[in-house]
Amino acid sequence: MEGGGARNVSAAAAALTKGSGDDGSSKPLPPCCVKAKASVPESEAKCHATVVSGWFTESRSRFGQTSKVKYFNNPMWPGEAHSLKVEKILYQGRSPYQEVLVFESSTYGNVLVLDGIVQLTDKDECAYQEMVTHLALCSVPSPKNVLVVGGGDGGVLREIAKHDSVETIDICEIDQLVIDVCKDFFPHLYVGYEDPRVRLHVGDAVQFLRNATEGKYDAIIVDSSDPIGPAQELVEKPFFQTIARALKPGGVLSNLAESMWLHTHLIQDMLSICRETFKGGVHYAWASVPTYPSGIIGFLLCAKEGPPVNFLTPVNPIEKIEGAMRAGKEMRFYNSEIHRAAFILPTFVRRELEGHCTSTEKEKPEKPTAKPVKMKIMRGSPITAS
Repeated sequence: MEGGGARNVSAAAAALTKGSGDDGSSKPLPPCCVKAKASVPESEAKCHATVVSGWFTESRSRFGQTSKVKYFNNPMWPGEAHSLKVEKILYQGRSPYQEVLVFESSTYGNVLVLDGIVQLTDKDECAYQEMVTHLALCSVPSPKNVLVVGGGDGGVLREIAKHDSVETIDICEIDQLVIDVCKDFFPHLYVGYEDPRVRLHVGDAVQFLRNATEGKYDAIIVDSSDPIGPAQELVEKPFFQTIARALKPGGVLSNLAESMWLHTHLIQDMLSICRETFKGGVHYAWASVPTYPSGIIGFLLCAKEGPPVNFLTPVNPIEKIEGAMRAGKEMRFYNSEIHRAAFILPTFVRRELEGHCTSTEKEKPEKPTAKPVKMKIMRGSPITAS
């Protein structure tokens, strides 16, 4: 969960009083909006008593006329709004990197919001945490060294700890406040830090990866920000090359990859970059997470060249790992059947992604073909070429 807001749904945290609608009335909207930094700043941003994907501005008088209330969307979820009723605000503060908010919702339990973007909820966090972790770790025989980029809430750590073959779990999270807040309000996630194999590094994950020993990790799980604003570099080729360097041959990457309903252009770009970088194979998978844009989140699963990796069928099934399914560690979403199904794409997605990859390959200059070599064979002489 890198600084600047990690996953997807944009939110504006609210006071519990209702504001005006979009009819241009003069009733003030309550102050309290926490805005997504990636968007254009609005000094008069307001919102109503729910968390929504975007924010409102007050009516403004221009040339003596009252304008309508304007609504601004998070660029990661254009033209839509998803609302969660706020029962009680549990924490609101600011770190050097971002606004941090925790509130109790009516139906999803506690909700973590960073810079106006919903990170997780008690109800549906399991789908994201389990899938981003086990799609990778169940695709390699015996992962030993694992790195988490972001993931300050501790949920991915909790899932990695279910793999008894793992010897070390490094996590690099930039924001100590996120860790502290999750300890207080999300203990079922923070439990991941209690595993003795975990080594916490608070700082910039990009720099951490640059300093990492080459070929150290069997798996890297990137639980990072949306690819807007400062997090743009996390979906660019140098970042993926740095990850590939830190992976051992046959090592795997699991990376957040947005919604197939809204962000196919981003997915296409990421696929192109990763296929240039990871020669062991690249696949797109998806899962249902109700509080993310369109209710869907995607993952890129990439393998570094080396021992072959077949992501489509778990070679290290979670059901056969000793202790992984015992009381207190039960899976709520992931299983081996879900693993296989996650790579089956709807027809329109398969067409768009495969079509883009095909056209990208056609745009690459063809490699010059070698001229045929003429062979001269003389009776009683060695074979020569000219």
